Amino acid sequence: MKHFARRLKVQDNINTDYVISGRYKFKIQDPKELAKHIFEDIDPGFAARVQKGDILVAGENFGCGSSREQAPQALNTAGFTAVAAKSFARIFYRNAFNIGLLLIECDTSFIDDGDELELDIENSKLKDKSKGLILEVKTVPNVMKRLLEDGGVVEHFKKHGGFKFD
Repeated sequence: MKHFARRLKVQDNINTDYVISGRYKFKIQDPKELAKHIFEDIDPGFAARVQKGDILVAGENFGCGSSREQAPQALNTAGFTAVAAKSFARIFYRNAFNIGLLLIECDTSFIDDGDELELDIENSKLKDKSKGLILEVKTVPNVMKRLLEDGGVVEHFKKHGGFKFD
């Protein structure tokens, strides 16, 4: 499956207020409408360039800041299939998997905006086809993969009538 990178200009320490500004978090309840405003404060045209299946590429400590789920939900609704970063803030990491957004940790230094990416989550590889690079990805735990398959924690719970990870 082909994916394309959407890289942020400012890579490290992207907080959740950059993902979705606080001025929208409480005014807009519709996730589709919220997704139209991602990264508006640092790149006003960013949301319009996102295509379904893109992979968001960032640097270190992505998602620091508030613990609200609007940030990963807005990214998921915008159409990102995954977020690739060097590292994630702990609460963002948990919230993303809770709502069914895949996060992958790898060295993103060499990926540029618009590079063609191919994600092989089973073999923990991210291939930058534009540059011929194969990047090692930190293994996603099986529990997290199961949550992703089911669409997040709430959907997993509904589907299985509780938590089932056998």
